[in-house]
Amino acid sequence: QVQLVESGGGLVQAGGSLRLSCAASGRAFSDYVMGWFRQAPGKEREFVAAISWSIGRTYYADSVKGRFTISRDNAKNTGNLQMNKLKPEDTAVYYCAVQGSGNYYSPINYDYWGQGTQVTVSS
Repeated sequence: QVQLVESGGGLVQAGGSLRLSCAASGRAFSDYVMGWFRQAPGKEREFVAAISWSIGRTYYADSVKGRFTISRDNAKNTGNLQMNKLKPEDTAVYYCAVQGSGNYYSPINYDYWGQGTQVTVSS
């Protein structure tokens, strides 16, 4: 079993920055992918970014490319999402998740999820 705990959400003005963290415990990580997703009210959960745990390859949604940076700290079993130049449309609950198999951008391919952290960007 894997436990994921997000932190770092909050309220920020447009153009500001936030850093989300996802602490993983309960299982050793090797060839997994950690992903970040977000869900705004009335919308489906959408892919934001992902990172392969072993080699650090990163993937981004077009909407956040150039503004968000995903990283991981293998020693601490922690994933991070640095969010810069935030926009009001980035407002959502952000979730980290660990992938079991399949592609990295579909939520259905992720086996474990954190509880989510709210990010609100004011205009």
